[in-house]
Order: sequence, then structure tokens, then C-alpha cells
Amino acid sequence: MAAAAAPAVPDQAPKMQAPGQMPFDPSQAPVIEGFTPVTLAKNESFKEKFLRKTKENPFVPIGCAATAGALLYGLRAFHQGKTRQSQLMMRGRIFAQGFTVVAIIVGIFATSLKPKQ
Repeated sequence: MAAAAAPAVPDQAPKMQAPGQMPFDPSQAPVIEGFTPVTLAKNESFKEKFLRKTKENPFVPIGCAATAGALLYGLRAFHQGKTRQSQLMMRGRIFAQGFTVVAIIVGIFATSLKPKQ
């Protein structure tokens, strides 16, 4: 007894885009099935966001300031002809950059471990 197998026909044919038409509207958020975006209670200004992020992970701005300070001081020493001091400050800059990257990574892990509110 052989059953006649009907060919599988998809419920909907794929939609074809007209030539020259964009596949999505960049001014609108994309619609993703099963995903509901989180709406923020209010829009933050740059200053408010900076202060909030600084409170969450204060070592990143400290590392950025140390990097910038070492760079500026090292460039000034180089301009004055103090090559030894300039080299030391450039090595300090690399250390400060490494500190900043580690602070960012630790901050990401700490944020991911926090319970969501």
C-alpha cells in the first residue's frame, strides 16, 4: 500500500522585493518575531549617562585619564628632548591602556552577574 505523497507546499510564497526598494526602513526599528524591545523610562542626556556609567564602573574613566595624562606628559618630554623620560611615559601609557581594557572587561562581567531589575 503505497500512499500518495503530496509535495510539500509552503504556506506563503517568499516575498520578492521590487528592484531599487530597500528591504527595510532604517528610520523604523526592525520587527523581530518573539522579541519585545525594552522601552526606557526617559531619555538620558550625555552628562546623566556619563555619571551613571562612571558610578557603575569608576575604574574606566580613571584609566582613560591616566592614559591621556601619560601620553601628554610623554609627548611633552619628547618635545623637550628628554628621551628617557619620554620612553618611560610611553610605557606607562601602555600600562594605563591595559588597565582600562581590564576595567572594561571586569565591568562587563560584573554587570552581567547582577540580577536584572
